[in-house]
Amino acid sequence: MERMKTYALFGIKALLSAAFLAAGGAKLYGVAMMVGTFDMIGVGQWFRYLTGVIEVGAAILLWVPGLRALAAGALVVTMIGAIIAHLAILGPSSVPAAILGALAALILYAHRQEIARPRA
Repeated sequence: MERMKTYALFGIKALLSAAFLAAGGAKLYGVAMMVGTFDMIGVGQWFRYLTGVIEVGAAILLWVPGLRALAAGALVVTMIGAIIAHLAILGPSSVPAAILGALAALILYAHRQEIARPRA
């Protein structure tokens, strides 16, 4: 059972890494669709770059022991923002962001022991 859990987490991290390297890379490269999307959001293109850096950085950090929970948490927050942007401004569907966010939340939960706890 433990081996199956390990393989499942590996697969989810691989899927998330591929998805966020692609999406974040497209944002950083300036793919026309991404530029248009962030124009619609209306906050400026700096936000596209910030989002791209977060996505690419987190995709890499998902594989670094001690930083996996931080990376997954950053992706969860980013996908919450994406869901809100889709529902409020962009349409038509926030389902892909919700699925990626849920998978990132699963990774966050699996590596929750990496989150530092304050000492009293």
